[in-house]
Amino acid sequence: MTELPDLAAGALAAGTLSALALGAGLWRSRRQRTLQREELVALRARLDGVQAALAAEIEHLAGQRIPAAARHLTHPRVTVPGPAQPQFIGSPLGIGLESVLNSVRSELTAQRTRIDAAAQAGMRGATREIQAALYRLQDALRSLQQRYDDPELTQTLFALDHENEQSLRRAQVAAVVCGAWAGLAREESYLVEAVTGGQARLAGYHRVRVHNHLETGTALVSHAVEPVAIIVAELLDNALRHSSPDTEVVVNLEHVHHGACVTVDDAGLGMTQDERDRARRMVAGSDPILLTDLGDPPRMGFAAIGRLTRQFDLSVDVSSPSPYGGVRAVLRIDSHLLSRIDPELQPPAAGAPRSTRRTPAPTRAPAPAPAHSYGAEQAGVDAAGHQAVPDAGGLPRRRRRTPATAPATQATQAAPERHQPERSPEQAAAALGALQSGTAAARAANDDAGTAVAERATAPETATAHETQQTDYEGGAAR
Repeated sequence: MTELPDLAAGALAAGTLSALALGAGLWRSRRQRTLQREELVALRARLDGVQAALAAEIEHLAGQRIPAAARHLTHPRVTVPGPAQPQFIGSPLGIGLESVLNSVRSELTAQRTRIDAAAQAGMRGATREIQAALYRLQDALRSLQQRYDDPELTQTLFALDHENEQSLRRAQVAAVVCGAWAGLAREESYLVEAVTGGQARLAGYHRVRVHNHLETGTALVSHAVEPVAIIVAELLDNALRHSSPDTEVVVNLEHVHHGACVTVDDAGLGMTQDERDRARRMVAGSDPILLTDLGDPPRMGFAAIGRLTRQFDLSVDVSSPSPYGGVRAVLRIDSHLLSRIDPELQPPAAGAPRSTRRTPAPTRAPAPAPAHSYGAEQAGVDAAGHQAVPDAGGLPRRRRRTPATAPATQATQAAPERHQPERSPEQAAAALGALQSGTAAARAANDDAGTAVAERATAPETATAHETQQTDYEGGAAR
């Protein structure tokens, strides 16, 4: 009887222990679920924060970084911002966003290049047609100049020819920027003539003063003549546009160790450091040229210079200020682009500035003395070139004249020709107009005189001999 209560107590104790163990397990599982729930809530909150940050970063990429990267392609001074969230810097997500930005930048560059190439091709074709039309107009104007002698008509034709030359220069520069050939193929020419040819293509050419310090006969090879003329014209145009109309632009042509230099100095406002850096990059010709980089309206001068310097192995520097306060531009031409022309066989143009380097004049042989010089004896000079001076006894004493009369006369006549001031294009045009006016007046006077002579010939024979002689004199003077 005593075993049953013990068994019941043992069973109860075992059940109690089992209940306690089960309760502890239930409590632990509930605790774990609570912790898991809190952890899930924290993870969810963190995920929401990451999603919000990622969304903000993507918005920052689309709204700030990509537009800034696109503007940076045309304006290098624009700064492209970095990631908005610092935790993305260096992370896989940040690296992925950077790769997206680089891909967009590369694609934009490729699209800009394709679009610009298409625009350049279209402009190149248009400028080719315009250049052909302007060349035809130039030939027509020059044929009219040779056909008519009327001074007013000639001046009008000259003005139209100059305007046509300026339009031709602009079309030529646009074609060069778009990758076309420089233009006409010329023969070997004097370097100073290429400079003055570029000067003649500008509206303010009368403000340019060219000083030629080159050796006589310094010339350019044929394929470098037109590029040098275009570059000089653009440098002079830039100097004339950015300087006061009452100032001059000074051009110096000088020899250097490995060739020759054309230096252009203006008295303008100069350039800022940013403008100077940009101009230096443009004229170097190392970077690709896009029309969208040239502004609105496009400024093509430096871009055309960059194209030509790269194609023809020339060098242009615009980094130095001018001593007159403006900009100094230096065009350097290497020795392999220089040639020499014999001035005796091919004289330079009459309007080209003469070189300041004087070559020694050949010695002249004394003029042969005449066998008899009665006039010289009467003037106190003998036939041998001696001057007779009477001595104290009344007899003539001869003294040699230094220099002789004939060479002195030749030197006196040649001196004004060597030092004669050069005429400007306006003076040359005025002289030509005066010559044409005088020719027309003489022709009119000749016609009037001829009419008068004919009338007097048909008049009654009661005219006096004095009237006849006066008529003949007037007709001869008119002729």
